[in-house]
Amino acid sequence: MLSPEGELKISFGYKCNGNRGIPCEVASGYKILPGVHRTSSFSCLSGAALSANATLANTNICNGKIGEEILPSWDSPNSFRKVTSSPSLTKLDILSSSLPNSLSYLSCSPSTASDILEYDSCTLKSMSDPSRSEGFLNAKEVQVAGGAAGEDRVQAVCSEENGWLFCAIYDGFNGRDAADFLAGTLYDTIISYFNKLIEELELGSIEAYNDGDLGGSLQYNLDDSLIYHEDQSLSRFKGINDSNHGCFAKGSSSTKSETSRDSFSHGVLDILQRAISQAENDFLYMVEQEMEERPDLVSIGSCVLLVLLHGNDLYTLNLGDSRAVLATCSTGERMNKSERLKAIQLTDNHTVENEVERTRLLADHPDDPKIIIAGKVKGKLKVTRAFGVGYLKKKNLNDALMGILRVRNLTSPPYISTQPSLNVHRISNSDQFVIVGSDGLFDFFSNDEAVKLVESHILRNPLGDPAKFLIEQLVARAADSAGLSMEELMNIPAGRRRKYHDDVTVIVIMLGMNQRTSKASTCI
Repeated sequence: MLSPEGELKISFGYKCNGNRGIPCEVASGYKILPGVHRTSSFSCLSGAALSANATLANTNICNGKIGEEILPSWDSPNSFRKVTSSPSLTKLDILSSSLPNSLSYLSCSPSTASDILEYDSCTLKSMSDPSRSEGFLNAKEVQVAGGAAGEDRVQAVCSEENGWLFCAIYDGFNGRDAADFLAGTLYDTIISYFNKLIEELELGSIEAYNDGDLGGSLQYNLDDSLIYHEDQSLSRFKGINDSNHGCFAKGSSSTKSETSRDSFSHGVLDILQRAISQAENDFLYMVEQEMEERPDLVSIGSCVLLVLLHGNDLYTLNLGDSRAVLATCSTGERMNKSERLKAIQLTDNHTVENEVERTRLLADHPDDPKIIIAGKVKGKLKVTRAFGVGYLKKKNLNDALMGILRVRNLTSPPYISTQPSLNVHRISNSDQFVIVGSDGLFDFFSNDEAVKLVESHILRNPLGDPAKFLIEQLVARAADSAGLSMEELMNIPAGRRRKYHDDVTVIVIMLGMNQRTSKASTCI
C-alpha cells in the first residue's frame, strides 16, 4: 500500500458495455463511413502514474492558454468523464483566435520539407470543428481521462460508440512544457488531419476487412513501403499518395478491398506522422518567440508514444524510449492458466544503446567525431529521437544557452530526430492485452516480466487493476534495490526520490472480449 506522500498521481479505468465489445473473430469487417456504428475491439483499460521528479507546471507557455484553459478541460486523473465535443470551438481555435499576435502559427505554421501531400496546414482551423463531419475519430461525446505525474503526461480518449480508443504518454524531460504542449494540442491536430483525409477519400468505396488469417504486424516506413513482419512480404501502395486519394488499383473485388484497407492504414500512419511534425513546428516556433525571457525552453523536450485502436487495427507512433508491448498466445485460445503469453514489442527504442539508432546517428554526421559523448548524444541525451529539445536541432536555439549548458561544436544539427517509428498491428484472436508505458517502467522490468506480471495478476484478481499493480511491483523492486522498505521509499519527497526511480506511467488495454472483470480499475 502506497503512503500518502507517495500515492499515485493518476489512477483511472474504463470498461466497455458488454454488448458492444466484440471478440476479434466476429469483427469480420467495418466500413469507414460517416455515422456507421462500430464496435470496440477492447473490453477495458486501466491507467496509473507515479511521479519521482519535483516539477512545477509552467503554465505561462502560449501566454498561459494551455495551462489555464486547455489542459484543465482534458485532465481527469482519477476517473473517465464524459466530454461533449464543442460544436463551434476546439482547443486549436482557442489558441489561434485568442492570441493572434503570437500563436496564429498553430493553424498556419510552415510545413516541413516532408509535407509533400496536398494537406494545407493553414486550413486546419477551419477543419477542426468536430461537428462538420461524422468522420473517423469524430463523436458527439467522448470519455477522457489523464493528467500529469512529474514530467510525464498521460491521456486516454475513448469513443466506444464509434469504436476507437486514443492513448498517449508524453514523457517530458528538463521540464514539462513540451509534454504540456503536446497534451494540449496534439489530439486536436490529429483530428484535424483526419477530417481532411475523410474529405479527400471516396468514402463509399472504402471497406476494411479483418481477414482471420491476417493477424500480425505490418511496419510502415515513409518510403511508402508496408512490411509484413510475420510473412516477410513487401508491397507498395500508391493510392494514398496519388492526387486523387480515392482512386485505387484495379483488380478483383477482394484485391480492391485489401488495397483500400491497406491504403487507409497507410493514410492513418501518414496523418499521425504529419500531426507530430506539425506539433514540432508549432512548439519550436513558440520557443523561438519566448526564449529571450525563458532560455530554458530550448532544452525542454518529450518522448512521445501514441496508441490508436480502431476496429481491429492497433496503430502506434513513438519517439524516444517509451514502449507498447503486446501480450499474445500462440494457440489462439483465450488466456488461461496452461499457456504462458508471449511479449511482442510494437515500438522501437530510440536510444544510443540501440545499435541501429547508433549507426544511423553516426552515418548522419560523418564529419563530427564527437557525436556520442559518455553514452549520450552530444553528451546531453540518451534518446536519439524526441519532440522539442531545440538546442540539439537548431544552432540559434543552442546559442540562447549560456556557459556549460550550451553544446560545444554543434557541427551539423539536427542531432535529435523527430522522425517517428510508425506501426499498425492487426489484432488477432490470440492477442490478449497491450501494456503502454514510459521508460520508467522498463528501467525495472523487461517486456516478458511486465507481461507475466499482468497475466498473473489478472488470473489471481479478476477485479484487480493491472496498471496500478505494475507500479506497486516497480516500487517494491526499486525499494529492494535501494535497501529500503516500500514505505521508506515512498516517504522520500518527489525530487529526491528521482535517485531511486523515474516518473512512471502505465496503461493496460485488454483486447477483444477477455471478460475478466466487472469493472476496469479501482481508483485510489
